[in-house]
Amino acid sequence: MSDQDIKQYQISEEPYYESQEDEVALYEAAYEARLPVMIKGPTGCGKSRFIEHMAWKLGKPLITVACNEDMTASDLVGRYLLDANGTRWVDGPLTTAARIGAICYLDEVVEARQDTTVVIHPLTDHRRNLPLDKKGEMIEAHTDFQLVISYNPGYQSLMKDLKQSTKQRFSALEFDYPSASVETSIVMKEAGTSEDIAQKLVKIAVTARNLKGHGLDEGISTRLLVYAANLMNKGIEAKAACRMALVRPITDDTDIRDTLDHAIDSIFA
Repeated sequence: MSDQDIKQYQISEEPYYESQEDEVALYEAAYEARLPVMIKGPTGCGKSRFIEHMAWKLGKPLITVACNEDMTASDLVGRYLLDANGTRWVDGPLTTAARIGAICYLDEVVEARQDTTVVIHPLTDHRRNLPLDKKGEMIEAHTDFQLVISYNPGYQSLMKDLKQSTKQRFSALEFDYPSASVETSIVMKEAGTSEDIAQKLVKIAVTARNLKGHGLDEGISTRLLVYAANLMNKGIEAKAACRMALVRPITDDTDIRDTLDHAIDSIFA
């Protein structure tokens, strides 16, 4: 792969990320040791942005894969394709990352079938290789290669969870929603809104998160707070923007919806 091809995976501008604790230093140490890393945390709490930020900070290419239940091992590793000249092999994203020394980020890996995730195992121990059985090739991972996975423990179930044989191949960082002050700063920066508006949005989020397990599967994410602020920036009235961006996406339960609507009315009175 040419330098120009690799350049497409480089992050040229710094992704905004507000550090919460010591996760930056911990990740840097894990990368220095080339340890595979698991990022755990609720939806929209900054997992993907953190990985983008770290790839930029380390100056390494980043290849991201949004995992889903239909994803096969071939989607990760590669396959033969037919073209006008016959068949040719096309590397999958995992193979490409191993070849060029990129950080390969498997987002929401728990969504993938367990028989698919098994293919990552040889890359997560002392072997650091990837067998391409269909091609009869063994790839030795580039010295800069690192594998990172993320998932939301709140969606664990008997049918959707990682095997222990997979979990125990990774070091792990646990994320949660930021503190109120940090989240306020994030909303201000991301949406270009005032501190007063950002603080009110964070108060609504805290109210919703307190309902998790009491009618809500998941709280309001930081991402949704930015959506609400963006709607307000476009001239939408605050209460309407909050109902559209914060409440309607996360619940169809009438009682929960009414509770959150009342909270919005009170905070934006």
